[in-house]
Amino acid sequence: MDYYLPIIIKFVLGLLVFILQINLTGKGNLAPSTALDAVQNYVLGGIIGGVIYNENITILQFVMVLIVWTIIVLTLKFFKDHNRFIRNIIDGQPVTLIKNGKIRVEECLKHGISANDLMFKLRNKGIYEVAKVKSGILEQNGQLTVIEFSDKDHVRYPLISDGQLNVDVLELINQDEEWLIGKLNKIGYKDLSEIYIAEYVNGDLRIVSYPK
Repeated sequence: MDYYLPIIIKFVLGLLVFILQINLTGKGNLAPSTALDAVQNYVLGGIIGGVIYNENITILQFVMVLIVWTIIVLTLKFFKDHNRFIRNIIDGQPVTLIKNGKIRVEECLKHGISANDLMFKLRNKGIYEVAKVKSGILEQNGQLTVIEFSDKDHVRYPLISDGQLNVDVLELINQDEEWLIGKLNKIGYKDLSEIYIAEYVNGDLRIVSYPK
C-alpha cells in the first residue's frame, strides 16, 4: 500500500490540474483547435504519465511542475488573447490557398498541402471545380473555409475577433481599415478592443461587444 499511495495521490492531483486547466483556458481544449491547445494537452499528459510511476520524483516536486506548467499555459493564453502578433506566432493564421478561382501553389506547398489534399477538402465541401471558388482559406485547425462566387457578399470569417482585426477579410470584401473604423465610429465604438466579434453579412456589420 505504501508503494501505491504516492501513485494514487499523483494521479488525483494530475487529474485535478487537468480539469482546472480546461476550465481556465476554455472547454475547447477538449477538442483542440489550435497548436497551443494540442501542445497543452500533450505536455500535461506527458508530465502526468511520466511522473506518476517515478519514485525519485516526490509529490511536492510533482505539484511544483504542474503549477509551473499551468502558469506557462495561462501566461501564453493571456498574451495570445491580447496581442495579434503573439497570437499569430503561437496559433498561426488563416492562409488563402485559392483566390478568385486560382490556386496559390506556393502557399499550398509552403503549408504541406498537396493537390490531392486540396481537392479532397474541396470535395468535402461539395465543390468539384476550382474555378467556382472565390476564396479558399486554410484555417489554423487544418480545415478549409470556402467562399464561392455565388455567395455574394457572404463572408464566412469574422472581420474582428477578440478585438483583433482580420486583414485578409477586409481584402476579400475590397475594403480597408479606414472604412471599417469609420463604420465602427458611426455605430458608437471607439476602438477595436471593445469588440468581441464582428461579422460582415450581406453588406452589413453584425457586432457583439465585450460586456462593459
